[in-house]
Amino acid sequence: MDNRSPAYSARVRVDRRGLERGSTLPFVLVCWTVAALMAFGGIAASDAFLEQQEVQSVCDGAALAAANRTDERIVYASGVDGELPLAGATAQAAVADHLADGATALDSWSAETDGAEVTVRCTRYVEIAFGWLFLGGEPLERTATASARAPTVG
Repeated sequence: MDNRSPAYSARVRVDRRGLERGSTLPFVLVCWTVAALMAFGGIAASDAFLEQQEVQSVCDGAALAAANRTDERIVYASGVDGELPLAGATAQAAVADHLADGATALDSWSAETDGAEVTVRCTRYVEIAFGWLFLGGEPLERTATASARAPTVG
């Protein structure tokens, strides 16, 4: 068969690899970027969760401390009617004492009571891992609320 015949020239291969060269690099970079953002996001979310757990733990302890400190003046004056009486000033003092003993510093807290139950609200601003990426360098606010009743014998 002659190399110049029309049947031979129809079977000439065209090398298309040169047209696609380098087209996978942007795709690979995008995939690595997405994977890195997912990993960093998971780490940041875990850090934020652990900080929330710590603030909640401190707030729970403060609420229990306040609920365990009854207002003795009211108890001696009027007795106990099924619930130990709690006073606002006593609850505030108990929370302050509890927080002074702990290692976790809070940025703000408040304690309120209705006479039978104390509610403590604790706030802390924390720096989390990769916060510069997801929060623009701002600290993350972690707030917890805990309530407790004075223990009584039923």
